[in-house]
Amino acid sequence: MKTKSGNQSLSSESRELEGSKDLLTGNPPTSQSKKTVKQRFLKLLPCCHTDSAPSVNQSNVDEDFQVSTVCYRPEGLEKLQDMTRFSRKELQILYRSFKNECPNGIVDEETFKFIYSQFFLQGDSSTYAHFLFEAFDRQKNGVVSFEDFVIALSTILRGTAIDRLTWAFNLYDLNKDGCVTKEEMTDIIRSIYDMMGKYTYPCMEDSAPQEHVENFFQKMDQNNDGIVTMEEFLESCQKDENIMESMQLFDHIL
Repeated sequence: MKTKSGNQSLSSESRELEGSKDLLTGNPPTSQSKKTVKQRFLKLLPCCHTDSAPSVNQSNVDEDFQVSTVCYRPEGLEKLQDMTRFSRKELQILYRSFKNECPNGIVDEETFKFIYSQFFLQGDSSTYAHFLFEAFDRQKNGVVSFEDFVIALSTILRGTAIDRLTWAFNLYDLNKDGCVTKEEMTDIIRSIYDMMGKYTYPCMEDSAPQEHVENFFQKMDQNNDGIVTMEEFLESCQKDENIMESMQLFDHIL
């Protein structure tokens, strides 16, 4: 028999799954799903914790950028300002937090998976974390650098609707051939369900992932050829008010 606290925890995980589903299918995001998605994202970014935000000594951060003692030397603040939509102060805070978490200046996939797993204890987040790591790893060299991190973060948090949708499409396009197949979307959806665990409350039906995929293709596959192109994806999303509202979930996080 489940305890009350256990039910509350499982219910929370279920609501977070609903937040992820909003972005994929265009189902209207509820106020609760908006809140839980933002809370989850904030947890994944230590620099956003208002109760534990690191103090920033500008001279120390500048020195770190100019003469880094870590294994990987990041680009200068000015260049990163040009490459992102973050201010100098925001980059300083992000860098200090990133360096605290990753002292050598980079994070490999196994470390990324481990960090991600700490926030999804009810399920197996390894597959979704792999997909996400691939999306962050711009150089395809098996590591995510600070530049990789802030450029992706800038797109997700500060990009236009088209920027964010393009980033999402590239996440779903697992083999990077310019289109999303049902097999790729099935892998993405199953990884999300796996991440949230089999004991969500209320319980999810075994058929739910496939139904989710069919729903996605009904919305996006305009010519019914079994694949979704970037053009189809962008056009369909921009016509769907619910999806466009979901794209605003991360506004004003930083």
